[in-house]
Amino acid sequence: MPIPFSGEDLPSQTGGKDFGIFLPMGNGGWIISKNTPKLDASYAYNRRVAILAEQMGFDFIMSMGKWRGFGGETGHWNRVLESQVLMAALAEATSRVKIWSTACTLLFNPAAVAKMIATIDDISGGRAGLNVVTGAFRQEFAQMGAWRDDLGHDDRYDYAEEWVDAVKRLWSEEAVTLDGKHVKLDDCRSEPKPQKRPFLVCAGMSPRGVDFTLDHMDGIFLTGRNNDHLGEVSRAAKAQAAARGRSIKTYTQLTLVIGDTDEAAQAQAAHFRDGLDEGALMGMARAFGVLDSEIGEENALVASARSSFMTPRIIGSVETVEREIGCLIEDASLDGLLLIFPDYIRDVEIFGSNILPGLRAKFCSAALQAA
Repeated sequence: MPIPFSGEDLPSQTGGKDFGIFLPMGNGGWIISKNTPKLDASYAYNRRVAILAEQMGFDFIMSMGKWRGFGGETGHWNRVLESQVLMAALAEATSRVKIWSTACTLLFNPAAVAKMIATIDDISGGRAGLNVVTGAFRQEFAQMGAWRDDLGHDDRYDYAEEWVDAVKRLWSEEAVTLDGKHVKLDDCRSEPKPQKRPFLVCAGMSPRGVDFTLDHMDGIFLTGRNNDHLGEVSRAAKAQAAARGRSIKTYTQLTLVIGDTDEAAQAQAAHFRDGLDEGALMGMARAFGVLDSEIGEENALVASARSSFMTPRIIGSVETVEREIGCLIEDASLDGLLLIFPDYIRDVEIFGSNILPGLRAKFCSAALQAA
């Protein structure tokens, strides 16, 4: 008997909108600057953030999978915790918030990941989820002998399809035998099973990546040039999933800079930009493969990152942030946000106390009217 999809019986507190936190488990967080609050990527700090996220009513916490930093003056992301171990510990430290870890298909055998996530599911009482990454950072994986020159971009998604199929079957079948092109299992057993099938999400944005995500995942992380473009991408993903007889939740990543006033928040963001770590920026560009040449010529993505922010952002007072988030979710037809903060302890409490309640009321009211 297949394990039921977890998302159907865990409704969000916010009228169907999920608010999650991208944990600061890499030093420096998601702002490449010498002027940000210090994020040390320690377990102690991440534990404080996770417990606070639960207290403030967030729906999920997620950690990335990263194995090589960007360097620079700040040594950005040179210190990074391992996702499965971190989330297992945070599953024990929390009781309600959903726990999403990250695994790269190039690094982990699917049978190993099936058991890891089932273990987190057991620890958490059924709150586990998994972000699947197919791997595009050659230097990061080559340092461990894990890069596959024989697998191009689309080939990595072919590999991931077999990988995810193996994981899902191990979560629901007594024994699994597979003789795929990439994944081979021989009467493979995996106990315990998850209490419910863990939520699966991916950030595939290429045509092949979108196809993979719509066919095999429950959620997709999307980006867009602006609200209108993100809305086009989000609605297209939902329509394509429906044509496949499936549904998909759409999310985007967002950094929030919250100040006492709009002017104070803008001044804080400008201070971050003034402290841009050029060396780390170039390290990021090389890791993401977006340098046009090693002499430092940049494409549009790297030029944009000169703001010091690695993701889109909303900058302003509590009132401005709440209003703009509400507009973003509505305009882009999103199901949720993965949020990033400069100072997680301060900012998560501000967001949870002063912004999240209004968003809950807004989207719960909208959901009731739609019903």
